[in-house]
Amino acid sequence: MNGFRPPVADLVYALKHVVGYDQVEQLPGFEHADFETVSEILDEFGAFSSEVIAPTNRAGDIEGARLNADGSVTTPTGFTEAYASYVAAGWGSVPLPEEFGGGGFPRTVGLAIQELTTTANIAFALGPLLTQGAIEALLHYGSDEQKQAWLPKMVSGEWAGTMNLTEPHAGSDVGALTTKAVKRADGTYGITGQKIFISYGDHDLSDQIVHLVLARTPDAPAGTRGISCFIVPKHLVNADGSLGERNGVHTVGLEHKMGMHGAPTCVLSYEDATGYLIGDENFGMRIMFVMMNSARLSVGMQGLAVAERAYQQSLDYATERIQGRAIGATQDSPIIDFPDVRRMLMTQKSYIAALRRMMLLNAVYVDISTNHPDAATRARADEIVGLLTPICKAFGTDLGNELTSLALQIHGGMGFIEETGAAQHYRDVRITAIYEGTNGIQAADLVGRKLGVRGGASFLEFIATMRDLDGELAAAGEDFASIRAQLNAGLDVLEQTTGWMLRTGVSDPNSVLSGSTPYLRIWGLVVGGWLLAKSALAARELNGDTVAAAQLPLARFYAEQLLPAASGLVGAATAGSRDLFALDAGGLGDVVRRTARV
Repeated sequence: MNGFRPPVADLVYALKHVVGYDQVEQLPGFEHADFETVSEILDEFGAFSSEVIAPTNRAGDIEGARLNADGSVTTPTGFTEAYASYVAAGWGSVPLPEEFGGGGFPRTVGLAIQELTTTANIAFALGPLLTQGAIEALLHYGSDEQKQAWLPKMVSGEWAGTMNLTEPHAGSDVGALTTKAVKRADGTYGITGQKIFISYGDHDLSDQIVHLVLARTPDAPAGTRGISCFIVPKHLVNADGSLGERNGVHTVGLEHKMGMHGAPTCVLSYEDATGYLIGDENFGMRIMFVMMNSARLSVGMQGLAVAERAYQQSLDYATERIQGRAIGATQDSPIIDFPDVRRMLMTQKSYIAALRRMMLLNAVYVDISTNHPDAATRARADEIVGLLTPICKAFGTDLGNELTSLALQIHGGMGFIEETGAAQHYRDVRITAIYEGTNGIQAADLVGRKLGVRGGASFLEFIATMRDLDGELAAAGEDFASIRAQLNAGLDVLEQTTGWMLRTGVSDPNSVLSGSTPYLRIWGLVVGGWLLAKSALAARELNGDTVAAAQLPLARFYAEQLLPAASGLVGAATAGSRDLFALDAGGLGDVVRRTARV
């Protein structure tokens, strides 16, 4: 399998010229996070990810994590050494608070580091990603005592963290969970139940794992209103901070998965395990959403990251594979010389560029929403985060699946052969559209919770912001004419479809939900086109910059050949629910059976 090239140059370009990192470096608390310093950090980490993390990717897939006879879990060859180096260098702590030993850098920088880690090895990167989500939950809702007890070693990476939400009968319907939490005389709780799909629920990367577990106290209200959240460590902690006896949580199985083999996904059994309540009883859903919202942006980034890794491999293959003779060639040609292969490569590269800018823009608004001194600016940034997060998660992971499939197609028959490694990316990325809220849930969140903010004004104001680019595109001349025309068409479609959603939602919410997935796709396509247009405009002043030289062709290809799909989705977004529910389960089955007989 070909080597990994960290896409640091495009990350740095996007930060400086497209997503407004200059706004972040000026925020209180980020004085040390100037652009030059951040560029140096990303260069250094790019080298680390390439030299230390990327070599573990193939072993992770082939060997996988394994459950031992004694109930312990062993990660694949190279994982423990790479993680020890990651912790020793302090990479995981870069975007975390200085008061607990972190670097105090913005979330935007942390997301860029996450992207590089994930592109190098998504299975390895998942562990630190989950720890960060647990840290953010404790930062928001943990008591001062809990923060001092747990955060310093979690921030350093010496201790890992997990999220324990899912049970066999309670997946997306978290409110159906039955894990019990019984209060003891000493104020701790006895936690009993089973959790499934717990990524990094046990492993050998760290001695301690801090599980954040959703459970229900005996007299709790039904449904989501009765959920509480608890710290349940793998090992109890002694008064001096050292690790004590093993807590009552054990791994009873590892899931056999389609991909992500290097990341252990555990079935955990809690047997009167000692837990510590976070916040108040019945407050667990709020805490869960802190973890989930943090993870959703990161999962969208996973779709981008694996697409990047697959793209690099397909580009290398297309350059090296000699097959047939291109038009005008006098000898057999590399397949990169054929138009359809070029179309697939350009589709990958332009979508990846759009996604990277979208993820970073979301992170910039996260930083503004938490650190800007003006309350109104923080509030507006928080609205934009609410709008962009489900789009980033769903559009990012849908494209992750589509683009890794294109990478497989470029390999031809060799893509279907495991030895090339191309299939690994396709298998690894598939889960990203499912976990942390399926993409259908993201679409439902977009229209059900976010669209109605200020009666729809939040969405319409963001559309107006994107329209502000029109004057600059008009002044840029003929090279940008098609970009301007297609972006305006996309914005018109987005505004009209948003209007339909707002009108229809009042009387027919089921129709709005029925069109929510194509509607989210329209948003993703248009925001991507807008960001690539900004990227191309910025490149005009950067003669001699190799990244800048690619921006206009990418933006124009996207505008002319990908963005028009937004118009084709209007029918699906506004069709309503009539035909979705025209056939009952029996009718659907009858259609399948009749088709099978034909």
